[in-house]
Amino acid sequence: QVHLVESGGGLVQPGGSLRLSCAASGAMFSIGTMGWYRQAPGKQRTMVATITGGGAPKYVDAVKGRFTISRDNAKSTVYLQMNDLKPEDTAVNYCRADEDWNEPPWYHEVWGQGTLDAVSS
Repeated sequence: QVHLVESGGGLVQPGGSLRLSCAASGAMFSIGTMGWYRQAPGKQRTMVATITGGGAPKYVDAVKGRFTISRDNAKSTVYLQMNDLKPEDTAVNYCRADEDWNEPPWYHEVWGQGTLDAVSS
């Protein structure tokens, strides 16, 4: 059973930076796409950034040029470097990983517990 543990959240001022980490453990099959999603207070959870197993990233427009997603497959870890943070970035950030199975149901999506990033003056 795969478990995801996020770390690196906290309180920062606008313009500051945070680096999130998400480590996967217990995977019996390969980990494919991983990503970060966020849920602001009173809002729905939305995609922030994803990265394929081969390292191809995607970003929501709101964070392009400010956030960088990366992964270390040897450590089964995905990172999100968040720079020039804005108050609207305040959210609970959730890590997601897709475990690619070789048997039905063929895949399994796993979520972390979430880590809060608060951007405030």
